[in-house]
Amino acid sequence: MRTDSSPGTLPAREHLPAAPAGTPVLDVVIPVYNEEKDLQPCVRRLHEHLARTFPYAFRITIADNASTDTTPRVAARLAAEIPEVTTFRLEQKGRGRALRAVWSASDAPVLAYMDVDLSTDLNALLPLVAPLISGHSDLAIGSRLARSSRVVRGPKREFISRAYNLILRGSLQARFSDAQCGFKAIRRDVAQVLLPLVEDTGWFFDTEMLVLAERAGLRIHEVPVDWVDDPDSTVHIVKTATDDLKGVWRVGRALATGSLPLDRLTRPFGDDPRDREIKDVPKGLARQLVGFCVVGGLSTLFYLLLYSGFRVFTGSQTANALALLVSAIANTAANRRLTFGVRGPGGAVRHQAQGLVVFGIGLALTSGSLAALNAATAEPAHSTELAVLIAANLAATVLRFLLFRAWVFPDRRDDQEPPAAQETPDPRQDYGPLPQRPAERRHAPYDTTRFRVGDAADRTWRDATVQLQPVRPTDTDPRNAR
Repeated sequence: MRTDSSPGTLPAREHLPAAPAGTPVLDVVIPVYNEEKDLQPCVRRLHEHLARTFPYAFRITIADNASTDTTPRVAARLAAEIPEVTTFRLEQKGRGRALRAVWSASDAPVLAYMDVDLSTDLNALLPLVAPLISGHSDLAIGSRLARSSRVVRGPKREFISRAYNLILRGSLQARFSDAQCGFKAIRRDVAQVLLPLVEDTGWFFDTEMLVLAERAGLRIHEVPVDWVDDPDSTVHIVKTATDDLKGVWRVGRALATGSLPLDRLTRPFGDDPRDREIKDVPKGLARQLVGFCVVGGLSTLFYLLLYSGFRVFTGSQTANALALLVSAIANTAANRRLTFGVRGPGGAVRHQAQGLVVFGIGLALTSGSLAALNAATAEPAHSTELAVLIAANLAATVLRFLLFRAWVFPDRRDDQEPPAAQETPDPRQDYGPLPQRPAERRHAPYDTTRFRVGDAADRTWRDATVQLQPVRPTDTDPRNAR
């Protein structure tokens, strides 16, 4: 059965519609653990910046991660004094657990978080969330390693950060530049599908979320940031690094075995406006070409090794035929699974039989080339034989791909009646109109959502039982107009 392209379960990205409404556009989460000293200046500074520069309604959510000091009292006092601030408490530690719980329960269409130390310059906040509001991107991250970023930190943290990102690039083929900067945002519709796939509840949460999003083809926007290291940070570097390496191994193994249903996160083809100008290009062609080239390159090396080995015991024609036969069987099996996405034993014998026909064509090309070489030179050098075989194999490779795609592994769906069109959900039905921040600074209560905090942290956030209470009694006053 073919599985080369998926229509996707996420709708095409759209700009959030702008109109007055009560739901905040942006929900900024601040995860805290024993931050009684830094919490109040952080929240007040962030609120002042958003009130002055952000053109839409917003919310600041303090996620208390089982603090044992006076952090809960400081958070409650801030929530009572500032209408846009709310708070809730988790009884278990873990930054990832806190973010999953709050993001899963939030009603804002754009979700963000930042560290309580505010190491990142807040001027990057609007550029961070703007691509998500406009529909350009699915996630956005601040990058301290971008060329135009300005960063002040010690050599130890600089080395650890760059080494970690090199590990991600080498092991998980990550293309984003900075996985651990505590300054990220995500669209809510993406979070609802992506968060259940993320297992980590600690510091590796960010990395796992980004790797899965990137592998699924979601668009990640990077914003260069100005960043000043907090010398009083309570992060345990050694333990965090160890947990991160364990997470890299776990995610890498899951990606290698194909156990993650990343097709749930795919966007429909044509979501990018540039795709809509492309006509008469078969779906999956580019991916199949890349897969076929990789398999073909490996098969050629395998073939040359076999030929060199067989050539020791027999003549050039026999060695060529044996090497080509063995490599052709392996090539057909590899292309069947990796290039054309055919899984299961069904049709395997037929595919191999058709592959042998293609092999016969390749044999005719290469044997004919050898015959022509032997006719021209009585005793050609071994290097000359290899050069002729490589040239003949290149010609046979092009013909092999065309026969594989059109005859051996055709797209059966092209011959079937297309399924009934499904109506794509309108993102505006999800979010409603995009609220503008009113001129008067009077605020009605934000809608609270029932959810079980422990379950939300464990990815069963759809079940909801615990009521998030209003932070002030006056917030439930029906006379409040907003």
